[in-house]
Amino acid sequence: MLANNPYVIVIALDFTKAFDTVRHSTMLHKMDQLNIPDNVYEWFVDYFSGHMHSTKYDGAESTLKPINASVIQGSAVGPASYAVTASDLKVTCDMNKLVKFADDTYIVIPASCSDTRSAEIDGVELWARANNLLLNRAKSKEVIFVDTRRKRKAPEPSPLPGVARVTTLKILGVTLTTTLSASDHVRDVIRSSAQTLYALRVLRAHGMPDDALQLVFAFSDCRPAALRVLRLERFHLHRRP
Repeated sequence: MLANNPYVIVIALDFTKAFDTVRHSTMLHKMDQLNIPDNVYEWFVDYFSGHMHSTKYDGAESTLKPINASVIQGSAVGPASYAVTASDLKVTCDMNKLVKFADDTYIVIPASCSDTRSAEIDGVELWARANNLLLNRAKSKEVIFVDTRRKRKAPEPSPLPGVARVTTLKILGVTLTTTLSASDHVRDVIRSSAQTLYALRVLRAHGMPDDALQLVFAFSDCRPAALRVLRLERFHLHRRP
């Protein structure tokens, strides 16, 4: 799109508790429209049927209520089930694009269609309400990508009401800037890795065995909390006589 437009707008949509609010009946109806074997469809019907829940508090228990919505995000069928639910989410303008990966949804709009942004958001909200979902405008973000090698520039459209305009956007775990650069992401990864390696060197210098170091490394995704613990450990080690 940047080859033919001075800028391209990407709107990252946020749905409130998307996996928790997928209505089973709606999702199964959409699955029924797919070309899948009957026994597979019946397995899904059985999988999502017959679940109940109640609440216990202070010795009291509520009556059982059926669970008729939500899919487990970490399950094998969770992302696929949500993808089926979102399969009929479409753009209102044929020049725009929708990119969907589970509940990560992006509207890609070229500069030539910038005046369709409000219509696209309104269309998403209508679809969300029909599917028991809620579009959270406050957490949705808009970024305008440009090609710095092109001399032709055009004034950017005004921000969408209720949608924050940002200069960086994390897309499927990778942070991109408005110039489609991933340099900030690379720097963050290098800095975080350097912190982890430094902590491991400190632990090794104080005699931690290799198997324990490997365990610490395996859980190094919890870096902020882990580093605070390591700094406290260093403080106590240096205070020892």
